[in-house]
Amino acid sequence: MANDKLEPSEGCRCPVSLKDTGEWHWAEILSKKDVGGINIYYIHYDDFNKRLDEWVTENRMDLQKLETKKETKTPMKMMNGSRPSSPDREVNGIHRKTPSVNRKRKLPGEESKCVPNGKRPTLTPSGSTSSLSSLKPPETRDSQDGLLDPTQAKPRQTGSMVSHHDDIITRMKNIQMIEIGKHRITPWYFSPYPQELTQLPVIFICEFCLKYMKSRKCLERHLAKCSMRHPPGNEIYRKDGLSFFEIDGRKNKTYAQNLCLLAKLFLDHKTLYYDTDPFLFYVLCELDTLGYHIVGYFSKEKESTEDYNLACILTLPPYQRKGYGKLLIQFSYELSKIEGKTGSPEKPLSDLGLLSYRSYWSQTILDILINMEPPEPGEKPTININELSERTSIKKEDVISTLQHLNLINYLKGQYIITIPQEVIDTHKKSLLKRKLRIDPKYLHWQPKDWSKRGKW
Repeated sequence: MANDKLEPSEGCRCPVSLKDTGEWHWAEILSKKDVGGINIYYIHYDDFNKRLDEWVTENRMDLQKLETKKETKTPMKMMNGSRPSSPDREVNGIHRKTPSVNRKRKLPGEESKCVPNGKRPTLTPSGSTSSLSSLKPPETRDSQDGLLDPTQAKPRQTGSMVSHHDDIITRMKNIQMIEIGKHRITPWYFSPYPQELTQLPVIFICEFCLKYMKSRKCLERHLAKCSMRHPPGNEIYRKDGLSFFEIDGRKNKTYAQNLCLLAKLFLDHKTLYYDTDPFLFYVLCELDTLGYHIVGYFSKEKESTEDYNLACILTLPPYQRKGYGKLLIQFSYELSKIEGKTGSPEKPLSDLGLLSYRSYWSQTILDILINMEPPEPGEKPTININELSERTSIKKEDVISTLQHLNLINYLKGQYIITIPQEVIDTHKKSLLKRKLRIDPKYLHWQPKDWSKRGKW
C-alpha cells in the first residue's frame, strides 16, 4: 500500500516521470546510490524494453505512491556449491542460469498446395480435410535448448549463446559509452567487461580487432601497432563495398570473445560465455580506404541438431534502419541453400530481430506467391508448403506462421485458401523498392564443412 513515510529502496515500485513526455509510468527500482549527497535510483519501466532503463533522481518519482517490494525470489542454487566463471576471467561474480532442455516438436505434416487464381491463390490439402488448427505453427519456444552449460567442463554439442537471465546485476547497464571507429554509442544492456572499465565514462574499442581500452591515448598507441584492417578468417563474399568474413570461434578465440562482449551491449537475451569453439561468426563489413569497418554479424553453430542456421544476430546501432539486418538474414539463408538444408533462427529472438525476420519472411514468401507462373498456358500454377520451404530454405513452421501472421490463410469448403488483398500486394511492392541491399549469390564463395568428422572442430 502507498505510504509517504517509506524510503525508496531496491525492489520498490512507484510512478516515474518519463523524460521525453513528462507522463507518469510505473517503474521498479533496481538499485540506489549516493552521488554528491544526492540519492539516485536505477529504474526499469513496467512493460518497456530494458534499453530504456535509466538513473533518475527523486524529483522525477511520485514517492506518495511508493509500493514496498514484494517477496524476493529464492536465490538460484549453484551446482557443486560454487559459482560458475569463465575459463579466462571471473565476470563480476555473475551467476548464470542452467539452461532448460527443449523438446523438439514435430513439423506439420500437411502436403498443401497453393493454387493462384488471379490475385487469390488457394491452398488445398492433399488427401486431407483436417481443420486449420492442424496448420498452426509450433509454439514459440523459450529456446534455451542446448546452451553452453556453465557446470560442465566441456561445451555441449547443441545450442546457442542465447538465454534469458534475471540476475539483478545483469539487469543494469554498466557501460556509459563506447567509442568504436568514428562512432560513439550509448549501450543498451549489461555486458561483462572488466570491472575497472565500467567506472569510466567511455570505453574505446579498436574497430578492426575489437580490443577494448581505457583511454584514447591507449587506443592511439594500439592503432600504431595493430596490423589488422579486417576481421580474421576468410572473406567469403564481396560486392559493392560490402564483405562477409567467416570467423572460426576456435581458431580466432580472442576476436570472437571481444565480438561477444561488444554484441552483449545491444542484445538483451544473449548470455556470454568465453568458450566460442562451437560457433562460426559471419561479420559484415563496409570497405573503404582505411579498411573493413564492422557493420554487424551473426553467429551460427557448427553443428545444430535443431537445424538452426543462426544463433545471434546484431546490426550495430549506427547502421540500423539501413537494410543491413535483412542482408544478414538473407546471407544466413544463402548459406543454408548451399548446404541443401532449411534453417531457422534460434528463439527467442530480440524484439528488433523478430521484426527483421518477419519482414524478411513476408517479403520472400509473397515475392514467390505473387510472381508464380503456370507450368502450361491455361493451367493454374501450384505450389505446396514443402516447395515454398525448399525454394527459400525457410523452415516449414516459419512459412506457415508467416502466412498466418499476414492473415492470408483461411479454411474454406475443405481446402486452404490463400487470399492476397490488393493492398498487401501494393505494400509488398513498395517495400521491395525500399530494399536496396541484397545478396548476389554469384559473389558468394563458400563450401560447407562436415563438422561431425572434425573431432573437436
